[in-house]
Amino acid sequence: MKIYLMTDMEGCAGILNFKDWVFPEGRYYDKGKRLLTLEVNAVAEGFFAAGADEVLVADGHGHGGIDPELLDERLQLLKGLTKPIFPFGLDSTFDAFACVGQHAKAGTPFSHMTHTGTFLAIDETVQGISIGEYGQMALCARELGVPTIFAAGEEAFAREAEALTPGVVTVGVKRGLLPDGLDDLSSEEYGEAKLAAIHLAPAGARKMLTAGAKAALEKFKEHPESFTYPEIRPPYEIRLRCRRHSGRTSPYTLVRRHPTSFIGAMNAPFHEE
Repeated sequence: MKIYLMTDMEGCAGILNFKDWVFPEGRYYDKGKRLLTLEVNAVAEGFFAAGADEVLVADGHGHGGIDPELLDERLQLLKGLTKPIFPFGLDSTFDAFACVGQHAKAGTPFSHMTHTGTFLAIDETVQGISIGEYGQMALCARELGVPTIFAAGEEAFAREAEALTPGVVTVGVKRGLLPDGLDDLSSEEYGEAKLAAIHLAPAGARKMLTAGAKAALEKFKEHPESFTYPEIRPPYEIRLRCRRHSGRTSPYTLVRRHPTSFIGAMNAPFHEE
């Protein structure tokens, strides 16, 4: 059983804000990497306990979120941009896709450190379905015939994953306290707007992650048909509604398309509409 595990930092328990925790110049950046790496190890422990043979960990945080020295010795680490970029090394040889440390998509109420890719995003859609960073990868997995079985991060993200990929097993490790409805904010303002949350203690969160990952793989082995995806059909059109920012005085929309492939659309250049 071969599993692909995508990672991000902002959805981890104990990651408190952008400035201090997820940027290399942040005073707690090394602690942030440690928190994510230990969450990865906790998920891997659950997968291996349920019979996984191989787990590839993809470092999906742009600045780097994994401390290789702390990784469980059974894991493999993928870091660096693949060609094409999407789906970041995921292919049809994997039996399942999973993620940990994920934050909710832009515009999600009661989420923490909310964004999609950058603070520019108001919303991204494909065939009218709203997606975030999780949706981007999960729908790539769909095209490759790889089921999405486990999704962990903040609670608002867990609800997002359950809605987009029914059957997925989720774990929420922190809860955002602020509503959204902030489309009028600039990208700079939005990045500072959603920083209040209640976190589980990291050690307790890791126990939940191990149990959740084990349950997910056991469920997959017993009932693989219970993991599903939305019905989307080509041609694919991905629309990204962007906020005003320095140099732009009003929101605008970027579009990318592909006639037959969602992965192709994700790798296509954006054009302003």
